[in-house]
Amino acid sequence: MDKEIRAFSVETTGLEVRTDDDDKPKIKGYAAVFDSLSEELGFFKEKIEKGAFSRSIAQNDIRALWNHDDNYVLGRNKNGTLKLEEDDHGLRIEVEPPEWADWIIESLERGDVNQMSFGFFVKKDEWDESDPKNPVRTLKEVELLEVSPVTFPAYPETSVTARAVKAMRSLFDKHCYNSQLVDDINTHTHDHNRDGDEDVKTKIDELQRQLKFVKGKVELLEKINEQESE
Repeated sequence: MDKEIRAFSVETTGLEVRTDDDDKPKIKGYAAVFDSLSEELGFFKEKIEKGAFSRSIAQNDIRALWNHDDNYVLGRNKNGTLKLEEDDHGLRIEVEPPEWADWIIESLERGDVNQMSFGFFVKKDEWDESDPKNPVRTLKEVELLEVSPVTFPAYPETSVTARAVKAMRSLFDKHCYNSQLVDDINTHTHDHNRDGDEDVKTKIDELQRQLKFVKGKVELLEKINEQESE
């Protein structure tokens, strides 16, 4: 099981620093947003289903880190310095950082850092392959490990490692080597060669274009995975 990382911008997370009645600064915002389709993550888009974090935040020992670095622990849900809550918008967080983190608070207040990210394992997901050119993955349940304000969010493709390549290979096998599809292409080709039907030729060209598109995505993801393994 590969750890995956996702990042969200300040426009969706509302990341900010607030000082409450106790005069202690707190980092507040959303680490994730529900039912919002992501940008393309290499070969697919993704959304998070409401409730995906519910079991994890109720049971797990979760940290707030700085830039995903476990040497800089800003809070922890087990001792109350990290609060996690799902609402209709997404996964809301509130972190009460230690005193040594005053330089982090300053960076957040100045807007030098304004994005949130979270690390997780996938427990349950669902793939919508109704459009083979634009598959959509829905995260239905995740094992949340940590949340982090981040300076440079991970480029989406770098967090889509072996698991994503395996999933794409499944798509590729389904659409490229499915025996019925191959039979259909062969049948259409035979019909076209016999009758010269332009409608049949158009269908063949579209099927072959789709196969080429998916194959190209597989090769791209495998190349990324090889680079990360070096």
